[in-house]
Amino acid sequence: MNRITLSIGILFVLILMIYVPGWIGSDTEQTNAPSEDSWQPNYQASNMRSTLYNENGEVNHEVFALKMEHYQILGFTLFSHPKYTIYVSDEQNPWHVEAEEGTLYEDNRIQLETDVEITSLDDSGFVQTIKTQFLEINLVDKTMMSDEPVEINGKDFIVKSNGFVANLTTQEYELKNHVQTQYAPR
Repeated sequence: MNRITLSIGILFVLILMIYVPGWIGSDTEQTNAPSEDSWQPNYQASNMRSTLYNENGEVNHEVFALKMEHYQILGFTLFSHPKYTIYVSDEQNPWHVEAEEGTLYEDNRIQLETDVEITSLDDSGFVQTIKTQFLEINLVDKTMMSDEPVEINGKDFIVKSNGFVANLTTQEYELKNHVQTQYAPR
């Protein structure tokens, strides 16, 4: 080996010794995960009560919750023990919905979980209560659906099903997997 080759080899090793620690130390973990700030609520409320109106100025729905947390970056609001009153039209009585937990998304869709109970505020209505562990309600078109076991109670009947779809405006109910119906006129 001649001196030129030896000098180039030593120079190369020196350059590696200078820059390699910088390259290794500058490797920061790059993730596409949301920042830690997005996991912090933008605001919180206790004993929150809110009334929302449609484009005609009519009451669309009212909500009460023991605790509410809004996450603007993530696009949803969490509720603890929500109680919703959903107004269908002036001619129909509203529906009252309660659950242990709820999540309202920006597209006016709410998912309710754990001990969900829907009650008709019309004493003469065909369906009086609906019970399930999960329910999704579209507040725009007044529809609701569940894939969980559901119990539908009326004045003279009890229907059990694994999932259902309902339209609160037309009062149409579709059972996904009917399990049992008990009919007992009073």
